Amino acid sequence: MLVVVCAASASLAQAGQKAPPRDSRPAAPASASTSVATAYDQFLLGHHYESDDKIDAAIAAYKRAMALDPLAADIPAELAGLYLRQNKASEAMTLAEQALKIAPANREANRVLGVIYAAMADGGREGAPHAASDKNDANVTKAIQHLEAAIDHPDGEADPNVRATLARLYLATGAYAKAIPLLTVLVNQEAQWQDGPTLLAEAYVGAGRIPDGVAWLEERVGSDPRLLPTLGDFYEREHEWQKAADTYGKALTQAPRSAELKTRYASALLNGGGHDQVAKARDVLQDVVSARATDARALYLLSQAQRRLGDLPGAETSARSVIAQNGKSPWGYYALAEALEERQQYQAVVDALAPAVAQFKPGPSSDTAFEEGLLLPHLGFAYQQLGQFDKALASFEDARRLAPRDSTIAAYLAEANIAAKRYSPAIDVTRAALADHPGDLRLSRIEARALRASGKTGDAVAVLEGLLAKHQDEPSAYVALAQLYSDAERGGDAVKTLQDAQKKFPSDDGVAFELGAVLDKQKQFADAEAVFQQVLARDPKNAAALNYLGYMLAERGERLDESVGLLKRAVQLEPDNGSFLDSLGWAYFKADKLDLAEDNLHRAADQLKTNSVIQDHYGEVLFKLGRYDAAITAWTRALDGDGDSIDRSDIDKKIRAAKQKIKK
Repeated sequence: MLVVVCAASASLAQAGQKAPPRDSRPAAPASASTSVATAYDQFLLGHHYESDDKIDAAIAAYKRAMALDPLAADIPAELAGLYLRQNKASEAMTLAEQALKIAPANREANRVLGVIYAAMADGGREGAPHAASDKNDANVTKAIQHLEAAIDHPDGEADPNVRATLARLYLATGAYAKAIPLLTVLVNQEAQWQDGPTLLAEAYVGAGRIPDGVAWLEERVGSDPRLLPTLGDFYEREHEWQKAADTYGKALTQAPRSAELKTRYASALLNGGGHDQVAKARDVLQDVVSARATDARALYLLSQAQRRLGDLPGAETSARSVIAQNGKSPWGYYALAEALEERQQYQAVVDALAPAVAQFKPGPSSDTAFEEGLLLPHLGFAYQQLGQFDKALASFEDARRLAPRDSTIAAYLAEANIAAKRYSPAIDVTRAALADHPGDLRLSRIEARALRASGKTGDAVAVLEGLLAKHQDEPSAYVALAQLYSDAERGGDAVKTLQDAQKKFPSDDGVAFELGAVLDKQKQFADAEAVFQQVLARDPKNAAALNYLGYMLAERGERLDESVGLLKRAVQLEPDNGSFLDSLGWAYFKADKLDLAEDNLHRAADQLKTNSVIQDHYGEVLFKLGRYDAAITAWTRALDGDGDSIDRSDIDKKIRAAKQKIKK
């Protein structure tokens, strides 16, 4: 038996005892007036019995009334309502349909059928066979038609539960424009209905009217603090992170022990950025986790906060805790990959992600494409950093199959091809992606790099000059073209391009940094140093500028104490950055502090095995320490690496010299 329940919240006012409805039967001839009068008496008697909870007597009275006046639609409609209240849906439907054959607009009959069809739709099961799903959709359509007829009736519809049911059906079918005015009236009338504001907010979201929803919530939240979390959610949808955090903070004053509110508050703080905000988020999340050690979402966010604050061991620990709580979710693995990447522990990334990706491969009865697609780029990047290019390309190709139009995945794949010295495929990938994303700065820059690496420097320059012509308000377009000019031995053009950019973007550190690098390559060392000093004056914690300036001094063997000081500051900011460790080790080598040099260069070489320059540096210190076999191994890795910025013949000479030392 179908048990008919109203879909609206139980806190809505229940319908009271109805007065006898206006008779909607056709006018009776005079000869039938006695039967009609008697029928009306029985109709009233049925109401009386029902109010005394004498249901069988009420039903009998209604049936006598129907027999006496078969053309009165209100009688079977009222009996249908009684059956509905007794959860006898089949009998209620039969009588309601009978009433509508007499009077199609009968409010009560439409109400009864609307409520029954809504209950039948609500009883539909997700994942049901297609035919069952179609039947459920038909029930929803019928429910809406009948409830609309009940509400549009001149008598109106007194029961707010019925209007709430219709509003829910509107939301379920995406009819948000209809739901909003209906819910607005209901929420204003039924102040104690807890679901109402949330449903109205859902309607505003569905209709794409977020600003209207925000305005409504801002107006109402003062008198109803329960809406603070909903308002915070709306601010988050609009990326108003500070307002969201402030709102969740106010909500926490109402419910200070709510772990859910604390987590949402911390999430808004994290999205807002800024060191102080992230630190506050970390403290809030640590409080949540101390009380609920198995809260996977809080642990994930804690890992993100710790990573951004430089606490990489803590970030790794929190990420592994997420995996321990729910190994079937990709988010713990995602957070772990980010923490390990920051530490440049790429083999550890592979060890963690390779089995996870295999686990998330979609099976015949499962769809885990999202989970797999989330992790594949990190796995591919780790393989690439380890010099395992075939595996890197396979990972990015798998990711691309899952998201064929994703420009970021296309960029990863193209860059992996360049790293593997497969320039033609890199060009093909970028051009295919640019057909879907014309004008994409990153893709155009990668295309130019591939063209340049394949010997087509003129084509590469044409690509980036065209890009700059279309994106003169983008600093990165100037930087990309200047880098290419510099690589193509057009240093003057590179300097001019960046100086033009500096005039347009005087406070952009990216432009200034690149200008310093170009000036360094032009051997204009004093000018380059002045530019980097300007960057550091604006941002003393610019680790990249500290590293570049320190390395520039070390390369020339100048002011080595100052060089070491600058590089130690960079390493303090990013302790696991292999490039920074290499720079510091090289400065110590130049200062003849070989033990310190070996320690830092060893760590850098272990991290960045395919970086030819770093392997060359490590070979130098090993040779000077008399460890000739190890030096040969390092220099061999340099020859097998990316080949950037090394003289291969010079390294061959070093290897021969080391072998001569071994013979002696």
